[in-house]
Amino acid sequence: MDDRELLNVVMNVVGRDNCLDDCAELPCGEHIMVVTTDMLHRTTDFVDGMTDWQAGWMSAAVTLSDIASMGAAPKYLLIAVGLDDWKSLSEVMQGAQDCCRKFGAAIVGGDIDRHGELTVVTTGLGIVDKDLIVRRRGAKPGDLVCITGTPGQAQAWLDGYHQFEKALFEPQPRVEEGLLLARAGVSAMMDDSDGIALSLYDLMSVNGYGFAIDSAKLPLAVGIPAVQARELALHGGGDYELIFTIRPDKFPVAGVPSTVIGTVVAEKTVTVDGSPLAKRGYQHRWE
Repeated sequence: MDDRELLNVVMNVVGRDNCLDDCAELPCGEHIMVVTTDMLHRTTDFVDGMTDWQAGWMSAAVTLSDIASMGAAPKYLLIAVGLDDWKSLSEVMQGAQDCCRKFGAAIVGGDIDRHGELTVVTTGLGIVDKDLIVRRRGAKPGDLVCITGTPGQAQAWLDGYHQFEKALFEPQPRVEEGLLLARAGVSAMMDDSDGIALSLYDLMSVNGYGFAIDSAKLPLAVGIPAVQARELALHGGGDYELIFTIRPDKFPVAGVPSTVIGTVVAEKTVTVDGSPLAKRGYQHRWE
């Protein structure tokens, strides 16, 4: 059992339409307020060697990334910290504060509790014009499939390439890029925190169309054998790049370093170089 299968349990209770995007949407005058929440744990998310400051930074970053994927500007963050050691609190909070300040948000509340392991829950709120919000659905056949940055670097650190430590320990949410992509009129978008492959399957589930990826076009992490780097790019988790679809006549988008890696196709399949792409990436699993 994995987290995507368990999402069906949630959908049966709250409705499918409330579970399709990275954020919930609340009407706010001429704008939409987007809201999202994340929970990170020492044993599953904060890897050995990560400082408390980095745990705080990562906790804020993953939530700001969800807001960015909707084309919204992050504004506020609530943070609840479960502590097994009270001495961790100061650095966790400072890391979250530093991340928020860099990307234009403010910490406005939260909670503190005792817990069996360091656990951080972050709830983010962002704002976007009604006409500019970007959802996962909206891709059309013929659209380009694109990715910002260089995927696979976070997983590369876990596989022993420790020159990529910052990619995993201090992820950079693509906030400015998300705003620019929204203004450019991208048709669909999400972040690729669980890997490109799983992201494409998630996009296919709400769009009704498929994706054809050309592995030769993938931007690859430097210093890793090409075959392994392609595997990491497609299936590695822990990146917070934006994967988006856009009409060919609207690409490239000024100010957004990104790469075309494929196209949207009418057939409801996800392929790489003409063969089915394995539905594999970062997932929480239960026996």
